[in-house]
Amino acid sequence: MRSLIAALAATTCLFSAAQAATVYPLDRATILAGSPFDLKVEFDTVVKPADVTVTINGEPAAKVLGKDVVFVEKEPGFEASAVLIRAGALPKPGMYTVEAKAGAETRTVNWEVYGTPATAKARNVIFFLGDGLSVAHRTGARLMSKGMHEGKADGRLNMDGIPPAAFIGTSATNAIATDSANTMSAYMTGHKTAVNAIGVYADRTKDAFDDPRVENIAEALRRTTRKSIGIVAPSEIEDATPAAVVAHTRLRSEKAAVVGQMFAVKPDVILGGGSAYFLPKSTPGSKRKDEQDFITMFREAGYTLATDKTELAAAAGTNSGKILGLFHTGNMDTTLDREFLKKGTVSKFPNQPGLVEMTKVALGELSKNPEGFFLMVEGSSIDKMSHPMDWDRALVETIELDQAIGAALDFAKTHPDTLIVVTGDHTHGVAIVGTVDDDKPGTEMREKVGVYADAGFPNYEDKNGDGYPDRIDVSRRLMLFANNFPDYYETFRPKLEGPFEPAVQNEKKQYVANQAYKDVPGAVLREGNLPRSSDTAVHAVDDVVLQVTGPGADGFRGYMEQSDVYRVLMEAMAVGPQAD
Repeated sequence: MRSLIAALAATTCLFSAAQAATVYPLDRATILAGSPFDLKVEFDTVVKPADVTVTINGEPAAKVLGKDVVFVEKEPGFEASAVLIRAGALPKPGMYTVEAKAGAETRTVNWEVYGTPATAKARNVIFFLGDGLSVAHRTGARLMSKGMHEGKADGRLNMDGIPPAAFIGTSATNAIATDSANTMSAYMTGHKTAVNAIGVYADRTKDAFDDPRVENIAEALRRTTRKSIGIVAPSEIEDATPAAVVAHTRLRSEKAAVVGQMFAVKPDVILGGGSAYFLPKSTPGSKRKDEQDFITMFREAGYTLATDKTELAAAAGTNSGKILGLFHTGNMDTTLDREFLKKGTVSKFPNQPGLVEMTKVALGELSKNPEGFFLMVEGSSIDKMSHPMDWDRALVETIELDQAIGAALDFAKTHPDTLIVVTGDHTHGVAIVGTVDDDKPGTEMREKVGVYADAGFPNYEDKNGDGYPDRIDVSRRLMLFANNFPDYYETFRPKLEGPFEPAVQNEKKQYVANQAYKDVPGAVLREGNLPRSSDTAVHAVDDVVLQVTGPGADGFRGYMEQSDVYRVLMEAMAVGPQAD
């Protein structure tokens, strides 16, 4: 028996050592034929160049990819070697087996390289990304916007008319839980990656810009088509979701570098916040560490600049073909603050356009190109308001995203060769449990929460017909709860004085309930279920829903990974060589 155990142990150790190397792209990667990517092999020890072999389907990788191999004896910070091939490509569709060897270390991975049809199904693609968009957000937006009586909704959202086609798995390469960077990067490149990474496989080195790159959708369109490209997001335009359309970095926080990468690709229409990363260091309010002036650089490249809704409307009439709209130094204010409460930073930026206006301008400009376009529109603040559990703002943001979707559906009526995709990048652990009714007797707010038959129906009104509730602080309103949270005071009320800040740091650098809400009548302290390093609620691992309409919609079905979505987009637009 001891001999058998020893033999099994030895075999296990040999197998572990044999599989020690890591190969990027990872096993089961899907790659667009002809699309440039970096091949990297990381060994666990220092090896000799003469001992290294990397083959693809039995042939030397350098020969197959058409690029030279770079050998790194010791990677920075590691007593271990690596080999790297930059910007190689596989022009022919098929299955590829990659084998990397160096002494006892070996690794084998398999890739699928796919082509696309010779003829495009869709000339235009509009990709709507509701950041953090969960089922509860859709339901709540419908109830708040349209109302309900006798158990039936009194109206439908625009997205309600778009068929749900697939559930999307959102996990990262290093965790079941994801962030916006990994998921949007997978949508925009066809490759999953790690949390916080965009357009790269996250390797072991600390350098945020040396990781193995994969081509993103903007680069693929620039390489193979003459289509226009547009990015619309009320967040900082360098934030994870819009950045994933154009950028490559291990750290989504490298926003100044993202601006430079955006300039290299030059999307035709760029609308959002984040001007602080475009301004040179010497300009007050700049967040750059150099003197590069990207406002001037974009202007010199032919872009019309817009800094508020008036200038945006004027830019749309210039017929310049290129618009850079930057309407805030940071994230733009939420719809509730911007249009109704005039809170947040609205006094400093009083004339910000909304997502609907920006979407309409983008569609008008991009549609001038007879070759077609790709437009990404993000509902950024659904997520930004869901983290602090500011549900009223999150639902109003969902309504605004839905109205932007309505503008796209109207566009598609006269442009039937347009594919419209609506999805999220991840979910939040939120659910609507009923209502909270101020008219119920007593002072304890939790006793005013109605569930089952006691919930009744919320009494929001939309007398002016703009699709938004006239007030959010009605007497019987939706009650949403997160299933994960830091310590905080639940007030059971909308936050009319500005976005909710549930937790703040104490002297031990731990997040504790924000005392600013302690004395709100009826407030209840909820002891958190997250680590004390968490200041807000976090993303959920649940699948997201993908809805789609238009030519090419039949490619979405069943369960899909985020990276599968990219392939369907490429096939719909026929980006790449003809399928084998």
